[in-house]
Amino acid sequence: MNVLESEHQSFMPMCKKCFFLFIVFIQLSCKTEVKRIGIQPLGKVNAIYLDSIQKVLSDFYSREVVILPAKAIPPSTFINVKSPRYRADSLIYNLRKTKPDSIDIILGVLASDISITKKDDSGKPKMPSSKYADWGIMGLGFCPGKSSIVSTFRLGQNNKPLFMERMKKISAHEVGHNFGVMHCKSEFCVMRDAAESIQTVDKVNLALCDDCKRKIN
Repeated sequence: MNVLESEHQSFMPMCKKCFFLFIVFIQLSCKTEVKRIGIQPLGKVNAIYLDSIQKVLSDFYSREVVILPAKAIPPSTFINVKSPRYRADSLIYNLRKTKPDSIDIILGVLASDISITKKDDSGKPKMPSSKYADWGIMGLGFCPGKSSIVSTFRLGQNNKPLFMERMKKISAHEVGHNFGVMHCKSEFCVMRDAAESIQTVDKVNLALCDDCKRKIN
């Protein structure tokens, strides 16, 4: 083996190591660290609800959580197809666009009803259109992303303890999507898909499964 061959072989492992470190550096550089979560009341929202959401998000995600001054619901998000509602997708786009620079993830909270056009697995509007074109929901969040929304309208206010539990679960669920966690198959994880039924929300725990915890951490 001549000197040139020896130098070439010793250089190759170092080259691969440098390439690996470069890839890791790029991945870390592209990843946005979530330091602060903001709760944005839209319209009139009970302060007790906001305090409860603040506490559960702080406990769940170990981040600073602040309650922002209330803002009016953007009129451009209003829709009146089956009933007066606000478009959830338009709301989270607006929240992402208008969030303060000091906030990494923003959760909008409102008392009014919200809706989306529900899609099937192929991404097409789900049928029948009369049912799913304007489908009322409890919450929505980008996955991953910087904004999400929760409505208290469908949580059943006759039973206050149940109402509060549902609100906290849905808030934790939507912010979990912002952290990049998809729907979970675990039966009792808070990231489980509601599957068109609030009873599913009632069955899950106000907790993340170990797998979802790892994804966030």
